[in-house]
Order: sequence, then structure tokens, then C-alpha cells
Amino acid sequence: MGMPVRIDDTLYEQARTEAQIEHRTIAGQIEYWAMVGRAALDNPDLPVSFVAEALASMREPRAQATRFVPRSRKS
Repeated sequence: MGMPVRIDDTLYEQARTEAQIEHRTIAGQIEYWAMVGRAALDNPDLPVSFVAEALASMREPRAQATRFVPRSRKS
């Protein structure tokens, strides 16, 4: 169970707007931002957009994943 946390009203409104767009709860949106921020801090050499896309791909169901097929070597 989560604990109530006080956040700035502006941040709350931004989270509400983004949550509606992304079909998340407000808490889910803030948790997502925290997860991306934490992963970006842990990997400062990677662009934030790459980190966000990598995290999103990890949440996709394996059954919907496209199988990796390596290119054949050129002779």
C-alpha cells in the first residue's frame, strides 16, 4: 500500500494531463516519471528518450514481441 505524498500543484496538474493522454492513473504517471528518471540517472550516457523506450519495450508482452532475426553475413 502506498503512502500519501505532497507534491506541487503544478506537477500534479501536469501529471493529470499526461496521465489522461497515456491512459494511466495520476499516481501511475508519477511512478512512470520516477522510474524513467531513476533509470536515466543510473545510465547517464544514454539519452532519456532511449531509456524511456527501452523501459516501455520491456513491459510489452513477450507474445507480441517481434522475433530478432540477425542479418546474414556478407561473403
